[in-house]
Amino acid sequence: MPTRRTERRTTGRWPQALARLVSRPVTWLTGTGTPPPDGGSTTARDLALRHRLLLGLSALLTLSLFVSYQGVHDDVDPLRTSTAPAVLSLDTALYALGQAQRDAAQPAPTSDFQKQISVAVQSLAAAAADDDLGGPGGRQALQTVAGLITVYADKVQRSQLQPDGSVLREAYLSYATSVLTEKGSGIQDRLKALQRQERAAVHRQTSFGPLLWLAWSVTLLLALALTTALLETQRFLRRRFRRRYNRHLIAAGLLSLAGVAVTVLFTVWTQAGMTDTRTLLDRPLPGRLIPDAGRHTASYLAGTGFRAAAAVWILIGGALLMALAETGLRRHINDYRFRPR
Repeated sequence: MPTRRTERRTTGRWPQALARLVSRPVTWLTGTGTPPPDGGSTTARDLALRHRLLLGLSALLTLSLFVSYQGVHDDVDPLRTSTAPAVLSLDTALYALGQAQRDAAQPAPTSDFQKQISVAVQSLAAAAADDDLGGPGGRQALQTVAGLITVYADKVQRSQLQPDGSVLREAYLSYATSVLTEKGSGIQDRLKALQRQERAAVHRQTSFGPLLWLAWSVTLLLALALTTALLETQRFLRRRFRRRYNRHLIAAGLLSLAGVAVTVLFTVWTQAGMTDTRTLLDRPLPGRLIPDAGRHTASYLAGTGFRAAAAVWILIGGALLMALAETGLRRHINDYRFRPR
């Protein structure tokens, strides 16, 4: 019999020890548990301090979670609708011009040459949909390239109208080739420069840098602090008012844990899709793989628009969290007729 009583006492100590461990950070922050100088009750003051702590942590968690979430999802829409398609369009234009150069050397005019030129021009028009293409001078650079493509196509067509082997044919073709391949000023080098800038933009939009790591670390620490404060407040109410559970505080804890878990999961999915997109676009693609790359990019970034729009629910959830923390303690504060100074 004595052995059994000892076991029961030992078993009951673990929840108490855990509760004391959880309550220490909040007690240290709030300064509760110290009797007032006049020897009166500390309940009103303890309620008020916990009330302020819960509201403050809820507001900070909401703000930090919103900033961290937006830090990842803000760049999803530009990446999906502008930057990634622009990279693929420039790849297509370069591939089409390479095919056009091959057809330009044919002894007789072919429809394939004109078709490849049309593909290149249409691809440049699609790339121009990205307002930030190549920085401030990007749109002007595209206009210059479009003009050079017109010159290139005209000189190739003139060369093909000349007799095979004539000096004039060779002169036209040589000039057209220089317009296309001249180092630094040719069409291909200009397009490659724009493509490098677009790939740099992809890297910026998909990177998860030190600031984001810091923001998410702070968010998780705040979530842990709020959970600790809610547990300690629940324990405090149970000890002072003999209430086993406070439904509002339990709901606040479940809401905060569920909200953080869902946003972390959404962020992991989005960042994985962005990383896969960067890996896919980080190298020049052969022409036959460009359509496949477009489909893969669309699949990688599928659902990111919905997840980005979910940021507004962080603010709604934060307001609800603060309302639950408020109502969970307000009745007890009113019972003590506490008046904040």
